[in-house]
Amino acid sequence: MKHVKQYTSYALGAFGHDAFYATLSTYLVIFITSEVFDTANKTFNSHMIYMVSTMMVVIRIIEIAFDPMIGGAVDNTNTRWGKFKPWLMIGATISSIMLVIVFTDFGGLSTSNPTLYLVLFGISFVILDIFYSFKDISFWSMLPALSTDEDVRAKFGTIGRLGSTIGAQAVPITIVALVVWFSKIFSGAKGGAETRAGWIGFAVVVALVSFLGALATALGTKESKTLIREDTEKTSVVGIFKALIKNDQLMWLAVSYFFFALGYVVTNSLLLYYFTYVMNAAGQFTYAGWLMAILGVISVSLFPTLVAKVQRKAIYVGGITMMIVGYAVFLFAGTNSVAVMIAIAIFFFPYPMIFLAALMTITDAVEYGQWKNGTRNESVTLAVRPLLDKLAGAFANGIVALAAVHSGMVGAAKAGGVSAHQLMVFKSFMFYAPVILIVIAALIYFFKVSLTEDKHKAIVADLEKKLRAKKAEEEKTANN
Repeated sequence: MKHVKQYTSYALGAFGHDAFYATLSTYLVIFITSEVFDTANKTFNSHMIYMVSTMMVVIRIIEIAFDPMIGGAVDNTNTRWGKFKPWLMIGATISSIMLVIVFTDFGGLSTSNPTLYLVLFGISFVILDIFYSFKDISFWSMLPALSTDEDVRAKFGTIGRLGSTIGAQAVPITIVALVVWFSKIFSGAKGGAETRAGWIGFAVVVALVSFLGALATALGTKESKTLIREDTEKTSVVGIFKALIKNDQLMWLAVSYFFFALGYVVTNSLLLYYFTYVMNAAGQFTYAGWLMAILGVISVSLFPTLVAKVQRKAIYVGGITMMIVGYAVFLFAGTNSVAVMIAIAIFFFPYPMIFLAALMTITDAVEYGQWKNGTRNESVTLAVRPLLDKLAGAFANGIVALAAVHSGMVGAAKAGGVSAHQLMVFKSFMFYAPVILIVIAALIYFFKVSLTEDKHKAIVADLEKKLRAKKAEEEKTANN
């Protein structure tokens, strides 16, 4: 294959990137609720969990406002290594270091000096979030720069999503085993017990995988040079936000995807709690990870074939319909392991394809915005998807913390200690509310997003025609 080296390099970067994202968005909260604040004082535990989770939500929401400017900084970068790779490596290096730091109790300060712990955690999380944003935006905004061809671009998106799917699911597959193993090595823990040192060891592994994946992408990919990509100019801060607001298709997709991502992340983040406190089978969570990894590979692999036959809109809306069926099965599954695994399979299978449908729509919105507004903004446009994932992740972190506290699933709580009322509260967080969110997402995409594959091809052809004519006119004027 012509692009096999680039496909592989991009997939490796996506693998490390989503392993990092899964750890940050899902398992950091679990570490905080189960290991950092596990004292005998339940009031103190709940108060500190509220404080940390609120801080994370506020920090991410505030930082998200700067994401378009981060995209603008990337767009305005011009180096011998291109515009993306320098920021990719800077972001990967610093965010990896900070990930390990937030997976600590800062030398016992979480209990000996809670106020200082909150200050240090907040500073560390701000640094982590900013440089993760540079890495996230740089990585995914490379997609329209690798090719403007619809088919090649779809292959890059597919192989990237394949890597990210495997990377994201590698975390639930390995997390329990790694944390237990490191707990035994560093703390001498026995009988499958987990310790803070075990979690730090796990965080180090994820940080290394993230950094090495980014390095593979930086060394193995190459930006394409086309007439359309050359039609760019530096964008001001005001111009950045104008480019986003005027791109109506990007905005409608953004609203739809936010509701979808929030619903999905909340349910996915509470899955380990379900296995631990509802089923009393935390060890089986590894099997769920393997199931999702296998189905993710199949789902992503099917995307090119399906999108060629039914196009993106059917995949996005149809996939959400399938996820709703998965929710229904989940509600009747109870603690039956087989039924739960079937529910997970139905719920998760369409997710990678829905993500790809959204990603390719956002990617095509680069040319749509250039065609409609006369300005090409690759990183600014592609920054929208990471922005939405982080916004959904921020709200999800807060929701998961609330669900854990109000459902009695914190510290040393056991499955038998969860009351019927608490279980109903937990299901409301994990199932009922997310269903409403993803239904809203499907309706918005179906009725408001009109940027189809065929429309994008027509836009690219029109852009090329206009730019060739413009270039010919400029050459004619120069010759005269």
